[in-house]
Amino acid sequence: MKLKLASLAAALLFASPGYLSAQEKGGVINVATIGEPPTLDPMTSTADLVGIVTQHMFETLYTFDKKWTVTPLLAEALPEIGADGKTMTIKLRQGIKFHDGTDMDSADVVASLNRWVKLASRGKQAGNFIASITATDPSTVTIALKHPYAPLASLLAFNNSAAIIIPSEKQADTMAEFVGTGPYMLKERKADQYIQLVRYDGYTARSEASDGYGGARHAYLDEIRFVPVPDANTRVESAVSGQYDYVDALPVESFDKLKGAAATQPIVLKPFGYPVFVFNTAEGSAKNVEVRKAIRQALSMEDMLAAAFGSTDFYGLEGNIYPASFSWSTDAGVEGNYNVANPEGAKAAAAAAGYKGEPVRILTSRQYEFHYKMAQVAAEYLKLAGFNVDLQVVDWATLTQRRAEKGLWDIYITHSPFLPEPALIGSLSTTAPGWWDTPERKAAVDAFTAEVDPAKRVALWADVQKVIYGDVPFIKIGNFNAVGSISNKLQGVDPAPWPYFWNASIKK
Repeated sequence: MKLKLASLAAALLFASPGYLSAQEKGGVINVATIGEPPTLDPMTSTADLVGIVTQHMFETLYTFDKKWTVTPLLAEALPEIGADGKTMTIKLRQGIKFHDGTDMDSADVVASLNRWVKLASRGKQAGNFIASITATDPSTVTIALKHPYAPLASLLAFNNSAAIIIPSEKQADTMAEFVGTGPYMLKERKADQYIQLVRYDGYTARSEASDGYGGARHAYLDEIRFVPVPDANTRVESAVSGQYDYVDALPVESFDKLKGAAATQPIVLKPFGYPVFVFNTAEGSAKNVEVRKAIRQALSMEDMLAAAFGSTDFYGLEGNIYPASFSWSTDAGVEGNYNVANPEGAKAAAAAAGYKGEPVRILTSRQYEFHYKMAQVAAEYLKLAGFNVDLQVVDWATLTQRRAEKGLWDIYITHSPFLPEPALIGSLSTTAPGWWDTPERKAAVDAFTAEVDPAKRVALWADVQKVIYGDVPFIKIGNFNAVGSISNKLQGVDPAPWPYFWNASIKK
């Protein structure tokens, strides 16, 4: 699916220090992240932080280029799709070695994809359509589908709940050995201190030019250290001082300060994505759809965005899940259901729905400071509407653990980049935290994912968005731009929603 206008990558604004004509090997960089990842197994987590770190260690069959088109990574080429749309034949690259020195073949891929279908939320989503995954020969894998399933290649390409390829002998449900095929491999992890990755000298890059997440991945750096820095203000000060070579997820109000820094420059990703309130539709006070609608009716998206981002240079008020630059953009279901900001009406609606003062437990974290600021504003509006708000502020790793337990929360606050394929949106999966599973969801989502014609899929996505507004599994708050920083001495880093550091090097 192509974007109407420029692709997301082309819209990224980046103050680049300029590339040298040649990049040399050597050096260590330190990357400040928002905290400690809950796991280093990207199959079992949808946390962006997990994907940011582990995409350097593990690889998938496919990935995305700078235009957000699926492109081969461990696969030799794009999949061959049968005439009936029900078979996908994947040829594998030869000479790929895992970090333990063993060769990758189709047995590893089959075992890994079966693990993905079993453990990963997006793998389970795809698994509903998969009849079998078989090794046709040592370099070929065939996926047989029960029905055509258009998003499968995109799901196989995504680094979030990722279909990573690992050795067939290392397929335990709980990963104990972190052995991938990526340009960097794990050397040491010290909890709450750092994750140390070192160059894998046995890595075989693709022959094509680097292109977004696709093409050649060059490991120029000796070492990458991901350092958890949970406090947003500390991340800002460390960025300004040049303590870290790259700092992720900075508050937008730090932009002017970063522009004036001597050691670093700001990065702005525009538009980046959208903050989202995800409801627990399985248990608790938000299980009732009418209560969810009353909560939405109470909220001022405009006030939440203003509190979180300050200037409209960094946010936009829009209920369409995709902005106008995407062909997926539609206003289906939005009118009358977005930015209503009517606590009094919400109070009456909640009472009519049978709400009797049960706690509304909101999970948020200050590691993403804008999440916390939105939560504060939301809590005040909900209190005006008569809701008994229990605002729980935890670290991000704890939040990602708690949201997996149905009995522990009613709303959690997160955000998402604008994804190239709507089927990648986590909440569309019935197994994702939130557990949205209604007949209306099934009918709309199944029709959308089974259709292969691009034009028809655009119309069917409008049907899905309409059901989202009807069932309220989550609430989009608006659009926002993201800010990070990069050291003046670091080159070869293209701005991306999940920053990556293959192809990065240090100026000599």
